Amino acid sequence: MFHRIGRTVVRHPVWTIVAWLIAAVAIIATAPGLPSNSDESSFLPSSYESIKAMDLQEKAFPSAFTPSAIVLYQRADQGKLTATDKADIARITTELGQKKIDQVQKVTGGSPSKDGKYDTALVQMDKKSQGQPKQADAAKELRTDSTALAKGTALKVQVGGQAAQNLDQQDAGKTSDAVALIGSLLIIIITLSIIFRSPLIAVMPLILLLGVVFTVSNALIADATKVFGLQANSSISALLIVVVLGVGTDYFLFLMFRYRERLRAGDEPKQAMINSVTRVGEAIASAAGAVIIAFCALALSTLGFLTQLGPALAILVAVTLVAGLTLFPAICSVIPPRALFWPGKKWHQEPTGTRFAAIGRLVGRRSGMVAIVSGLVMVLLALGTLGYKASYDLASGSIPKTKESMVVQDTLAKAYSAGAAEPTDVYLTSTDGKPLTGDFTAYANKLHGADGVADVTFDRKTDLNKAGTTANFTVTLKYEAATDQAIKAVGDVRTVAHESAPPGTEALVGGSSSVFKDINAAVNHDYRTVFPVAAVLIMLILGLLLRSVIAPWYLIASVGLGFGATLGTTVLIFGRGDGLIFLLPIIMYLFVVAIGTDYNILMIARLREEAKEGRDPREAASMALRHAGPTIGAAGVILAATFATLMLSGNSFLTQMGFAVAFGIVMAAFVMAMFFTPSLTALIGHAAWWPGHADRATEPAGTASASVAGAGGSAGRGGPGGARDSELDDSQRR
Repeated sequence: MFHRIGRTVVRHPVWTIVAWLIAAVAIIATAPGLPSNSDESSFLPSSYESIKAMDLQEKAFPSAFTPSAIVLYQRADQGKLTATDKADIARITTELGQKKIDQVQKVTGGSPSKDGKYDTALVQMDKKSQGQPKQADAAKELRTDSTALAKGTALKVQVGGQAAQNLDQQDAGKTSDAVALIGSLLIIIITLSIIFRSPLIAVMPLILLLGVVFTVSNALIADATKVFGLQANSSISALLIVVVLGVGTDYFLFLMFRYRERLRAGDEPKQAMINSVTRVGEAIASAAGAVIIAFCALALSTLGFLTQLGPALAILVAVTLVAGLTLFPAICSVIPPRALFWPGKKWHQEPTGTRFAAIGRLVGRRSGMVAIVSGLVMVLLALGTLGYKASYDLASGSIPKTKESMVVQDTLAKAYSAGAAEPTDVYLTSTDGKPLTGDFTAYANKLHGADGVADVTFDRKTDLNKAGTTANFTVTLKYEAATDQAIKAVGDVRTVAHESAPPGTEALVGGSSSVFKDINAAVNHDYRTVFPVAAVLIMLILGLLLRSVIAPWYLIASVGLGFGATLGTTVLIFGRGDGLIFLLPIIMYLFVVAIGTDYNILMIARLREEAKEGRDPREAASMALRHAGPTIGAAGVILAATFATLMLSGNSFLTQMGFAVAFGIVMAAFVMAMFFTPSLTALIGHAAWWPGHADRATEPAGTASASVAGAGGSAGRGGPGGARDSELDDSQRR
């Protein structure tokens, strides 16, 4: 199949390019826009208690609200608020409500701090637009207007809360996105220039990936969102850019390294490209298939962020695959090799004595030692996972502490109870529709007795709905909402609330800490579901590619070891304090497992190809490293360096993610694929391919090249220059 694809594309390159341009224009022109949502509650489905509590609040207390923004008042000299100050606060709060700012529905006075130095105003925004950019715009306008209204007073006014955090996150994100993009582009250009000595090859993948693949993928993601009701939004665009640059450059490298190798073997240029697509097409397609399946497995997740991210990444990789098999070879086919590799002069010469040849000899001669050492390195690093703990404070992880919303959050935590900024709500509701009866004070006292509770308030006049069927108890925890202590405390509150609910009633616990508690449960569910399903599906792809039952087991085990080593190292470096952002292990899974499988597939496919030439397992491993080592090494360096640019963002979450993914890719390229996989395959020998015989040569070693050519037309080494290629193989064996 891949020989037919290569032959068609290379023989009709202009029509292939025109077809891509027509399809791209049509897809982009007809695609809808993507919505945007950064509301943390959207992570969860409606079956979780925190979401049920939120729905109940909307029905029973439609006028009640969780503030989208909080206006914090204090004196500029840090003193206690005077009577004049309090009058100014009341005036500013009233006038802010009268401004009719878009999205702002109500601005009401809050409560003063116990030390008398602070006061607040609570801002209600449209629930339907929660988490969307227009609410961040409203927070920006609130800051401008409140500062203007406070002029001439002794007050200092700051705006915090969720909407303000989204605003500050956007501002911080613009810098990190620019750093990541510029850094990625420079790394790719410089690395490709060093490898191929060609400015054209250095910029070509960037133009194709960003100009065609990324825009087409974004349009298809928008189409899929509309047609299938997927959850996708524009907030994942930055991650998509990094992925398309990293994965797309990998596929471009796989093709170009093989193309250069075929030219060095003596193939005529067009035939060299056909042979390249034939030889590398199956490996690229299998690798992409493994990545796509890994991403699609996220559809089984209960977290909204992952169910929206998985299909988007799968579509992106699928488009990149099609481009790698058609658009890339078509464009390279219309450019003569001398122009493509200009001004390099040694592109047609096979280098001798390379370090990858030396590594290959080491792996071939000392397979047992290499397997033990590389495996032991990964096991030892994986021990760091024993110290893993999750952090759910996304805001602190993605917004610098100096930003206004973070200053407000820290001030509220110190001036009030730590949990006062985001209280927990306990809703006691009748199950038979009859008005509630009983002693509300006794129920409130039982809630107050739960571990970690600082205060419980209930007012029969305001906290009982009109029908009398639902009561709202406001529980203030001793801890900030996103901390481990608060998540444990809200678990205790749930236990007391459920067990103490009178007959005929049901208790639901809502609020931010309750949401984080449910996110924790959802993440644990995903670990038990998504990871195993993805592993099984990837093993099936490996089994079909290799026609083997044995090889997929140790290949997936090596990827698992690489994941463990990456997580363990990240925990040791970043996870000693508040822990790692809870999304990090799953993001690591996306890239370390998927990309690690990519490199393993490329190496094992090349190893099988060398074995088919008549080489024994150890020699095949040695030659596979000689030829595939530079490709995997270059791809690993580029992809790792691309993600490492995220560490320059000044954002702690992106710093953690940049390090973890970059380190994981280095492990995948330079430990798993370079040492562990080929050495283990060499040790296992022919049994690695059981029950098939995918490594068996169909002809004696001297005629193996012709055999391969016969299997795929002139795709093998028996085309033009085949004699020179056989001589090269003989010299390599010697």
